[in-house]
Parts: sequence; structure tokens; C-alpha cells
Amino acid sequence: MRDETPVRGRLIAALRAGARGLFPGYFALVMATGVISIACEHLGMRTIALALVAVNWVAYPTLCALTLARAIRFPRLLMLDLFDHRKAPGFFTLVAGTCVLGTQNVVVLGLREVAIPLWWLGVGLWFVVMYAFFTAVTVRVRKPLIGQGINGAWLIVSVATQSVVVLRVAIDASAAPPPAIQFQMITMFMIGSMLYLAIIPLIFYRLTFATLKHAEFSPPYWINMGAVAISALAGSLLIQRAEIWPLVGQLLPVIQGFTVLFWATATWWIPFLFTLMIWRYFWKGDRIRYEPAVWSMIFPLGMYTTSTFQFDRAMGYGFLDPIPGVLVFVALAAWAPAAVGLLRRVVGAVSTAE
Repeated sequence: MRDETPVRGRLIAALRAGARGLFPGYFALVMATGVISIACEHLGMRTIALALVAVNWVAYPTLCALTLARAIRFPRLLMLDLFDHRKAPGFFTLVAGTCVLGTQNVVVLGLREVAIPLWWLGVGLWFVVMYAFFTAVTVRVRKPLIGQGINGAWLIVSVATQSVVVLRVAIDASAAPPPAIQFQMITMFMIGSMLYLAIIPLIFYRLTFATLKHAEFSPPYWINMGAVAISALAGSLLIQRAEIWPLVGQLLPVIQGFTVLFWATATWWIPFLFTLMIWRYFWKGDRIRYEPAVWSMIFPLGMYTTSTFQFDRAMGYGFLDPIPGVLVFVALAAWAPAAVGLLRRVVGAVSTAE
């Protein structure tokens, strides 16, 4: 018993420190794990899909508890992050993580009764985070220059919006929801599209006209691709529901056009982002190390895999199947070392806590 007290004390201290310094975008861990699990389920890798469900049901409540503890114990630090142009977009991962977890439970486990309350929670969080974020960064007196204030993380606002659509479409896969819900999902698909199209020019300008140091090309820039990939996924799923969702059927050509645009744009980003990674880590010699933001790179890899799988089926092409079959292994190869890095960080935090 005497040996247990120091261990318990270190654990409590580690949890306190974890809540105090919690990275706002850490729910990207849930997003990445969930979407790769869904991709594995679609591609017949059920054992891995189930294992990742278990991982997420540990990660999600843990991150929720740390977020709640931070809001209660360290509200000032949380508010400082909310008014920070670079950190504040990370709060949208709470929305997206909630909805991806719900979609994962529907697709992998068929647990519609679990997904429905997660969808309602996601919708509520979307309203709170969306308007708190844009209000905070708008009324802030001292604002950074575009080179210091914006990166790919801003596009999580679009990811969060489309994740609400994806979850609802997964819930109502076999029967149409009420017309009000159908209309809400169509409008949120359009809002998510608008947010991407509004923000991406600023990011593209930052990349091409403002000086970019190699260390500034961080994993969140992969959301440039991930945000448009989830938009293509949402569109693909809506297209597949057109026969049973009457309001979607009325706008089918419009949704098809947007979906092709989004998938093509996501595809365009991939070689460019890989080139910038080569520039940073091989040409400039930066060391690859674990950081919480790395999940913002892994999520887009899994999302493009799932998006392409559904896009191919929605459009009836049939010749894109090899792409998700290969990319799922790329996503898993990125997820595994990141998970090891996270475990090492957690163990290190507990062992050094006082």
C-alpha cells in the first residue's frame, strides 16, 4: 500500500498537468482513429476496425474529461486559447471527433442508438464552438498578420460542419429522416462547402505569397486536403441517399457537381503536401517527432481513403477501387507510430509528474 500512494499522486499530477496544457485540437486523435476504422471496415479489415473502435472509446471520454477539467480548473487558459488565431480552430475537433465517433459506431458496430445522441451532441457543440470562435477572433483587438495567424487548422471549421452531415446520413441510411432534418443536412453541406471556399484562398495566399519557414509547415496543413475530402464524402453519401431522401433528389445535379469538385481538389493537394514534407524533413533535415498536431495529418489520409471509396460508388465509376485499397495501409502506417509516440508521452508524463 505504501508503494501505491506515490504512483497515485504522480497519476493525479499528470492528469492535472494534462488538463492544464491540453492541446485544443487533441480530438483529432479520435477523428483519425475513427475514420481509419471506418475505412478498414469498408475494405474488409474488420479486426482492425473493431480494435480502433475500442481505442476511440478510451480516447474520447478521456479527452472529454480533460477538457471539462480544464474548463473548470483553468478557465483563463481555455479562454486565451479561444482568442488565439492559431490555437482556437482546434476546438472544432471536439465537434468533428464526436460525430466521427458516432459514424464509426454506426458503420462498424451498427449501433444507431449510440450514434443518435452523439449526433445531437455534435449539433449542439457545432453551434457553441462555431459562433464562440468567430466572435472571439473577430472582436479581438490585436490581430496577427496572415502569416502568423492562419494555417490549415482553420479548415477544421469545414470538417466539423461536414462531419455532422456524414453522421446523420449514416444514421438514416435505410429510411428518410423528417424533411426538416433533410433540409438541415443539405444546408450544412452547403455551409461546410462555403467555409472551405472562403478560407482556402487565405491559406493558399499564405503559402505562396508570405515567407514560409520549413518549421512552419506543420501537420495541420494536411487539413487543406482533409477538409475537402470530407466534403466529397458528405456529398457522396447524400448522392447515395437521393432515391430515399426527396429533398436531396431535388438538388442532385448540384450536389454531384460540388462532390466531383471536392474530390478532385483533395486529390490535387496530396502530391503538393507530400512535396512540402520532403522539403521540410529531408531537404531541410528536420527531425520527425511526435506532436499532438500530428493527428491532423493522419486524419486526412484516412478521410481521403474513405471518401474515395464512397465517391467511386456514388458516381458509379468502378475504377477508383485500387486507391482506397492502397491508401488504407498508408493511413495505418502513419497511425501506428503516432500511437506509439502518444503512449510514450503519456508514460513519460506520469513518470516525471510530481
